[in-house]
Amino acid sequence: MSQINVNNLTFRYEGSINNVFEDVSFHIDTDWKLGLIGRNGKGKTTFLKLLLGEYEYKGKISKNVEFDYFPYEVKEKQRMAIEIVNEIAPNVEDWEIIKELNMLNADAEILYRNFNLLSGGEQIKILLISLFLKGNNFLLIDEPTNHLDIETRNNLVCYLEKKKGFILVSHDREFLDKVVDHIISINNTNIEIQQGNFSSWKENKDRQDNFELAQNEKLQKDINRLEIASKNTANWSNKIEKSKYNTTNSGSSIDRGYVGHQSAKMMKKSKVMEKRIEKSIEQKSNLLHNIDRSDDLKIVPLEVRKNPLIIANDLQIQYDDKTIFNKVSFEIKNGDRVAIVGKNGIGKSSILKLIIGDKINYVGNLKVANDLKISYVSQTTEHLKGNLKEFARENKIDESIFKAMLSKMGFSNIDFEKEISRMSEGQKKKILIAKSISEQAHIYIWDEPLNYIDILTRIQIEEVILKYKPTIILVEHDEMFIKNVVNKVICIENT
Repeated sequence: MSQINVNNLTFRYEGSINNVFEDVSFHIDTDWKLGLIGRNGKGKTTFLKLLLGEYEYKGKISKNVEFDYFPYEVKEKQRMAIEIVNEIAPNVEDWEIIKELNMLNADAEILYRNFNLLSGGEQIKILLISLFLKGNNFLLIDEPTNHLDIETRNNLVCYLEKKKGFILVSHDREFLDKVVDHIISINNTNIEIQQGNFSSWKENKDRQDNFELAQNEKLQKDINRLEIASKNTANWSNKIEKSKYNTTNSGSSIDRGYVGHQSAKMMKKSKVMEKRIEKSIEQKSNLLHNIDRSDDLKIVPLEVRKNPLIIANDLQIQYDDKTIFNKVSFEIKNGDRVAIVGKNGIGKSSILKLIIGDKINYVGNLKVANDLKISYVSQTTEHLKGNLKEFARENKIDESIFKAMLSKMGFSNIDFEKEISRMSEGQKKKILIAKSISEQAHIYIWDEPLNYIDILTRIQIEEVILKYKPTIILVEHDEMFIKNVVNKVICIENT
């Protein structure tokens, strides 16, 4: 075991006036399994790139291991997978490669297929085993679960449970709970490390936040009370001081001395109160900096009297005149919150696109109610461009409501000024979700809405769905989100 030491790390992007990290110090043991969490745009990927030495920074990062980054950039993807494994980890034996694949529940035959013809999940498995086989390295694993189906995620859980020495960026709470033993949280003002998984970190965070909020409220009451008392005491002191000059000629110097003593005593008491006020203000200023204010989102679905809204009987999607999954039948009624689940590539997204009116070949019957207003969140973000004002105008949504939703999901004033193309993937997904919840619709159809979305925002999205109960159909692989939100599951199986 050795350590990675970060001392007085300060970094900001060229042209920016704000530091991403400022005077950050901590250490990491190289056999820890760390989960890296934080709001989108807080600098998780930036932090990994700083560890890799890809950006110039102030401070010092010392280590005696090599960092490797996932996803590994593969060149010449038309090569066989075994060639890529041997390129990344040149000194391993074939039996070691096969052993690692077995731990991921993957068939060894994928080694002898072209890498570019493998599924996304298979490619991830090839790259992960290659990096872990490399040896004497510390892995920086950046969001490996995006777009992965539930079965492949569970395979990764089983694999990473047996490994150590990595930092994992993931927004999947259940995945983190099963895999990591430490949490690195990028907060508003610092980076903090705690032993445990996400759930234990969240419990500690909530406890600390609640303590700080209560302490803040108590200190504010103390400050208000002391300010009033200090002001009154100072006024009394001034009145007493004036009174000694208004005494009659018969008043003795002893009387005036007594009055002056009382005045000084009251003024001293006022000064003591002022010091207590200053101390309370100082204590108060050290609170609340790292509290993420997760304000409630809002969605106002349109009411519809038609029921059911969608009916499918013996539905099958066709690619090149071949059906790609077994016949499926379902009804979507008002208030249904539906998850479509199945393996990657089986056609889940195609069902959503068929419902919204895309031209997709299918057999069986699908009936969608007339004049049904649908709000759709696509899986991809490539089409996003321009700035937020232009985006709101082009999509005919209320700009103030749209930006209010983004603000509640963690967008800062600086983020509002950015071009969308310069935003992180998580921020782009938030734009699509904010657009959708800003629209009034009869039904909301979301295709993998949570990819790249941070955990706190996932919880906000859960809460808005449970509070306003829109009719919604979604494709999603976050098991905890599905358990918490949906009341109906449609399973798609291979033919």
